[in-house]
Amino acid sequence: MDTLETKICDYVESHSERLFGHIRELVRRDSQNTPPVGREAEAQQYLASLLNDCGWQAELYELDDVPGLRQHELFFGGREYAGRPNLGARRKGEGGGRSLILSGHADTVPRGTQPWTRDAFGGEIEGNRLYGRGSNDMKAGLAINAFAAEAVERLGIRLRGDLIFESVVDEEFGGVNGTLAGRLHGYVADGAIISEPSFLRICPGQRGGRVVHITLSASGGILTEGRYPAGVIDQLTYLLNSVREFAQERRRAAPVHPLYAAAVDPVPVSVTKIITAPWGTGEPITTPEECRIELYWQAMPGETKSVIDAGFAAWFDGMIAAAPQLFPRRPVVESPIRFLPGSAIAADHPLVTGLAACGAEVLGAAPPVAGIEGPCDMYVFHEFGIPAALWGPRGGNTHAADEYVELDTVIAAAKTLLMFVTRWCGV
Repeated sequence: MDTLETKICDYVESHSERLFGHIRELVRRDSQNTPPVGREAEAQQYLASLLNDCGWQAELYELDDVPGLRQHELFFGGREYAGRPNLGARRKGEGGGRSLILSGHADTVPRGTQPWTRDAFGGEIEGNRLYGRGSNDMKAGLAINAFAAEAVERLGIRLRGDLIFESVVDEEFGGVNGTLAGRLHGYVADGAIISEPSFLRICPGQRGGRVVHITLSASGGILTEGRYPAGVIDQLTYLLNSVREFAQERRRAAPVHPLYAAAVDPVPVSVTKIITAPWGTGEPITTPEECRIELYWQAMPGETKSVIDAGFAAWFDGMIAAAPQLFPRRPVVESPIRFLPGSAIAADHPLVTGLAACGAEVLGAAPPVAGIEGPCDMYVFHEFGIPAALWGPRGGNTHAADEYVELDTVIAAAKTLLMFVTRWCGV
């Protein structure tokens, strides 16, 4: 490392408590996304104040004020954005360097009804872990980005290229309209780092994702003449067994992208929810007349919505046709969120190799390069011709109770990111 990069690493170490404080403050600001609405405003205002305090000019802007957003082919309807501003800020460079966006999303999934052993919005630190909803996905990443913006100013680093900070709303539940709005609002650059929790891996690829809700219905009850009523249980049993066939067909048909060549199952199929009836002695004992199943499956970069939907329809129609006696009423299928396409840039892209070189300086060995396990908003950057990759810390219980981020990896991610900013943008 040269003198500046040594100075950067020393700065991160000596100001680590400030970095952790940014994460805690963000976790303490409830920014749950509960479509069609969300609560991101307070977190966005906190980040805007951090940027303004270090000399940036933060812009909070409403999505509905972005021309052409709702008319764009990537826009997904059914969401409300009043009082849910995006945040963007640009630090102009001296000239002659490449520009870079540091991007993240302010929204989190809901707290949920699972039992937490810690305050979901407390930001408690125990040992190497900081707990709270969104701590890992992805308020630690947002805090790292804001900390990097501060560090550039406090260290007096004169970048040649523009550095852009952004925090978008409505990424969870396949929203992505906030990310689209950022591009249409003019926040474009020669590259982008999205600080999702990549577990200190460089992820230039994301899987796609599709979610459907299947509603089964049948006559229920408990006392009848003749055959004991099964309600929807026989239908449910048959469907769950058939899902295995769908998963096998997906593994057979999907073209495996090189970034996922080492994955045990490149295109997993999951049943993520099964709901039949309310629980408890306040409800009668009866066979359920209705069951809702949430089915979630993933896609490789390059697979299109038409191919994904056609494959599902062929399996589903064949399953129903093979057991007409089980389905006097055809199950209802709905898609509650948008199809999220897979997307990737090449593993040897300069953005990736440059970030890997910085990671090697910090970690002592080059970080792994792989596709991340799930969908996200990175594909929007790729659609706009902006090379982008994911880089962030390690954590656990993401989207579950007692979510946490590991603080030592926060420090490593911040050092690597700051070093990369200076190399990519030029000094």
